Amino acid sequence: MTTHAVVPGPVPAAPDRIPPAAARRLSVDGAALYLPGAVPAGALEESLGRPVGDWARRLAEPAEPAAVVGRKGLRYAEPATRLALCAVHRALGLPPAARPAPVLSARTAVIGCSDLGNVDVVARVARTVAEEGSRGVSVLDAPNVSSNVLASTVAQWFGFGGPNLMLCSGPDAGSIGLRLAARLLRAGRADRVVLVGAEPSDDVAAALHAADGLPHPLTAGAACLILRGAVDTGPLDEDAAKVVVGPGGFEPAEHWGDHRAARDVVALALAVHLAAEEDTTVLVRRRDGSACALVGDR
Repeated sequence: MTTHAVVPGPVPAAPDRIPPAAARRLSVDGAALYLPGAVPAGALEESLGRPVGDWARRLAEPAEPAAVVGRKGLRYAEPATRLALCAVHRALGLPPAARPAPVLSARTAVIGCSDLGNVDVVARVARTVAEEGSRGVSVLDAPNVSSNVLASTVAQWFGFGGPNLMLCSGPDAGSIGLRLAARLLRAGRADRVVLVGAEPSDDVAAALHAADGLPHPLTAGAACLILRGAVDTGPLDEDAAKVVVGPGGFEPAEHWGDHRAARDVVALALAVHLAAEEDTTVLVRRRDGSACALVGDR
């Protein structure tokens, strides 16, 4: 079964005078959730009112990153990047611990979503500079201070040579990333877009998340979608949905913890699994209740 995501077009500046843009249909070549500690099956079954397949139980057993992507090159990657690499690896359907072929895919773009991915490293380096000066900073820590380390590492690891974007724009980063993916594909800037979101749960990240007063605690996890195509389809038919993921339906943050900037990517990847494995059509909503995407097999 081929899975598609129908994405709303951009909101017009004056909706009373300008008709809304057509929705865009994207083909989903792969999707993966990597949620250490989550127990998806029970919460999903209670929400849906019926049993779900073994795919949901398998999500509750994520292997250590080294077992997923291999040990080489992983040691000095910060935690959110490790999570992202695992999610992308699985979305691509690669065998465990198998490194991708060293071939540059110049038409594959990467959009990363993470607010707090490297804040622990930034805090550690800042303390070191304050106490010892810049000479005390490890050369292995320095690259991880860059806010785009997650997206750039994914690109380098898998050989993705297309546009590379990093979104650190809060809990709506995933839905923004989905729309940017549609624009890149529609404009011909890429033939494939890897949309990946990841957040850690270290002490620094958890404290910053708690300070924002968000209702659910920060939880480590990642998700990825492999997207192609960008065809205008007309208005988004929200009534076609059989299941809702997000406000008004199954809310992943309530059951699995808040993945912050990766929140919508987690919801979208879950929707793809539900569409592919449970043969249903899923409406994914953003935290404000607006439509993020309609995911199904048509």
